[in-house]
Amino acid sequence: MINFNKTTIITGHYGSGKTNFAANLALHLAKQGSVSIVDLDIVNLYFRSADFKELFADKGVNLVASKYANTGVDVPALGFDVGGAIQSSDYCIIDVGGDDEGARALGRYTSIFTGQAYDMFYVVNMYRYLTREPDEALELLKDIEAVSRLKCTGIINNSNLGSETTPELIEKSVPYAREIAARAGVPLVLTTGIDFPVEVFVKKIWETN
Repeated sequence: MINFNKTTIITGHYGSGKTNFAANLALHLAKQGSVSIVDLDIVNLYFRSADFKELFADKGVNLVASKYANTGVDVPALGFDVGGAIQSSDYCIIDVGGDDEGARALGRYTSIFTGQAYDMFYVVNMYRYLTREPDEALELLKDIEAVSRLKCTGIINNSNLGSETTPELIEKSVPYAREIAARAGVPLVLTTGIDFPVEVFVKKIWETN
């Protein structure tokens, strides 16, 4: 059993599956206590935690998101209290925008995490363009840490090819994830599909009709 801190920050490359993992983690932790999930993605209008408002409400998960989320208005505004979300819940998951560009919003809240236990997990996908090699994934991780002014505490291996994913493809990605973790000096926390089952909530736009 994996023990999660009160606050878990989820970062990663665009398309790594970080939002889908964040949603699954929120639903998993909701079985153990109260959960808030903060949609801190002010860059991408699609594939974000705010897309699952009804799902979270049905499972008792408190969604904290910009008032502009899912309105079609591309306004980089943060109209919510991250500190309040952390204090009011047993667990708080923060879904950060992709890459270092998305992580800039996280940097606004660095002081909130000072002096408290938190995890910042970096989600990797060996089959995703621009992070197929450990060097590429590590370079992006450094950029995310630099702009957020926070340190990664663990790696989440979410390597997949969507509907074409097989157990063999997942197993093949484990050495890749282990190398990233070892070189970053942090643990490989889990591999989805092996250590942590996930349901696919994030669908391609053409799959939602």
